[in-house]
Amino acid sequence: MADQATFSAQVEPFMDQLYGAAMRMTRNPADAEDLLQETFLRAYRGFPNFTDGTNLRAWLYRILTNTYINTYRAKQRRPEQTELDEVEDMYLYRRIGGLEAATLGRSAEDELMDLFAESEVKEAIESLPDNFRVAVLLADIEGFAYKEIAEMLDIPIGTVMSRLHRGRKALQKSLHEFAVTRGLASDDPVTAET
Repeated sequence: MADQATFSAQVEPFMDQLYGAAMRMTRNPADAEDLLQETFLRAYRGFPNFTDGTNLRAWLYRILTNTYINTYRAKQRRPEQTELDEVEDMYLYRRIGGLEAATLGRSAEDELMDLFAESEVKEAIESLPDNFRVAVLLADIEGFAYKEIAEMLDIPIGTVMSRLHRGRKALQKSLHEFAVTRGLASDDPVTAET
């Protein structure tokens, strides 16, 4: 077994980040704590096999993600399916500002995110099907590269890219619906694109 003090000292800096990721995955404090506890137990047991000098953060996230998939998603025999093929690329971008915002020197994403409350963005992310949500969380919230995500989820990099693309399209659609509700965008695509 690993030396408990060494394990604790090396893992402690990542505890808050891992808890945040667990909360975003499970959407429930009690489940997040259970997931984190199981993650640390598995990490402790596997710590003697961890290669010193490699990316400990990525290794811990891989354990967290795999534990989530094996424990929490196993409850669902068949993941929720969503038809996103009909959602056009740049859905939200075209409906709120688009080129005008981009010409002001800020990215369209920055301009758009200023319009939404944190709770709206959180709700949109939480509404994603699990397979898309986990990929979006790992890439866009936690900042992992596609290759790292592919290794964590044990899927091909092309699948990661597909899940991110479809997850982001779904987010655009959800956020557009919030924008329409708040009067920030038109529900009419023809009016919004002119």
